[in-house]
Amino acid sequence: MNGAWFTSGNNIVYSSTTRSMARFGLLMYNKGKWENNVILNESYFNEATNTSQNINLGYGYLWWLNGKTNYHLPQSQATFQGSIIPTAPNDMFMTLGKNDQKIYVIPSKKMAVIRMGDAADNVNLALSDFDEILWTKISALYQ
Repeated sequence: MNGAWFTSGNNIVYSSTTRSMARFGLLMYNKGKWENNVILNESYFNEATNTSQNINLGYGYLWWLNGKTNYHLPQSQATFQGSIIPTAPNDMFMTLGKNDQKIYVIPSKKMAVIRMGDAADNVNLALSDFDEILWTKISALYQ
């Protein structure tokens, strides 16, 4: 990946290009393999993309997991019932980055989707109405 780390307020943030984010999404779609090379061992990949603890079922290791019975959002202690993005496939796992930057990986649809640009809103930093609208439109393509 190409990119750089920088400080933003109290956070240290990694900034990258769309192409690098897409490559990372494809690496994760391929369970940590790039062509014939193992970049992430399978055990770590499985742990990262499955619930890592009982407090937040919707979280692995740096990956958010759709399709769980409940979840917490970043920086929240509130438990929400249902999937993180109900309009998206249950097997989707995703990054939820600063300013609405995202990588969605959907094995059942053979997809990796990247979201960059300005934040969809300034209220919901991890999720916004963009997520539900995007997945409603993508899901309509599979009907």
